[in-house]
Amino acid sequence: MSSFVSWARFCVYEPGPARPGAAGPARRRAAGDGLRGVWIATVANLDWPSKAGLSAAAQKAELIAHLDRAVELKLNTAVLQVRPAADALWPSPHEPWAQCLTGTQGKDPGWDPLGTAVREAHARGLELHAWFNPYRVANHTDPSKLAAGHPARTHPGWVLPYGGKLYYNPGLPEVRKFVQDAMLDAVGRYDIDAVHWDDYFYPYPVAGQTFDDDAAYERYGSGFSTKAAWRRDNIDRLVRETAERVKAVKKDVRFGISPFAVWRNAATDPAGSDTRAGVQTYDDLHADTRKWVKEGWIDYVAPQVYWHIGNAAADYAKLVEWWARTVRGTGVDLYIGEALYKCGDPAQPAAWQDPAELSRHLDLTADHAQVGGHLYFSAGHVMKDPTGAMARVAADHYGAGARAPRTGRHRVRERGAR
Repeated sequence: MSSFVSWARFCVYEPGPARPGAAGPARRRAAGDGLRGVWIATVANLDWPSKAGLSAAAQKAELIAHLDRAVELKLNTAVLQVRPAADALWPSPHEPWAQCLTGTQGKDPGWDPLGTAVREAHARGLELHAWFNPYRVANHTDPSKLAAGHPARTHPGWVLPYGGKLYYNPGLPEVRKFVQDAMLDAVGRYDIDAVHWDDYFYPYPVAGQTFDDDAAYERYGSGFSTKAAWRRDNIDRLVRETAERVKAVKKDVRFGISPFAVWRNAATDPAGSDTRAGVQTYDDLHADTRKWVKEGWIDYVAPQVYWHIGNAAADYAKLVEWWARTVRGTGVDLYIGEALYKCGDPAQPAAWQDPAELSRHLDLTADHAQVGGHLYFSAGHVMKDPTGAMARVAADHYGAGARAPRTGRHRVRERGAR
């Protein structure tokens, strides 16, 4: 999700009982209840900082402006991208300082963005979810452009080029351990409320190109019938191990994932959604998102349901219903990722030209007791809101401020009882 070109991808691919304490299916949940979040993307300076090389004071002022805007709109959660491309927005012992801060990867920005974000968010009653991308190394394929001493340079066998980008190879156990260590460092250092991942696992398919992990498959894949099954197991291990390690470091920190919304189309698998999407996470990203929910490995799932109500290939209403059914009875919370960035975009279908489309999404999800909130992509669009779609959502559904969920602080006993 977090690549500076990835958001166009969502346009390209458009052809039991409730958990304890949740409203029963007969009750209509107030749409404004629960998590109200905004993604703040840092990769390629997508949302923040507005450009690389600003002074520390200017960067901090911009960050605080995004948090203040969230409060103004009665949101309660900021999801800040802190590891955009195998670099860090805190003084990590594992990886260099992020390029988006100074323009030079590895250059000290003179302040601690993650530490400041946690402190300032909590001072405003906001949760701070730290958003990490596990495997993306760079939006180019030249390791010499990485900071000196970057792990991808000291361990060249860890990386693979694909689709004009560099990725860590998910099939290597040492890579899986390293990326966990890099992310868990932030959990240990800061009072974050959640570890948050986006939709990048194995890379999205690129026509005519091959992700060349044959050597890793030959070494580690002997117990699997297909390379695809081995790849899914690699990602399953990453998810399960990270979940265990997060709780071992701080049991009240939640672990959430925001996947591409289509697990599998029903035509591929009867358990799939009534969609005809060009990408299926199970088959194309080797990410068995449904399994992670059913196994209870994650605390929340926030599928990116980035289509309008009635879309022919991927109907928002049908996907929300599928995800509500999927999480029912699992104890895993469901938040819906919303495509605020499409509102008013002339390249989008007519539905997105209506400022009320997003508000209708919340009307619809109010009929699903399992939907526990919404996340909006992204902070730049929340800030500018050219069509007033976000202000409309706030006016229609967020009439009163909502206390930040911080549900991890009191949900541990319930989840441990599953």
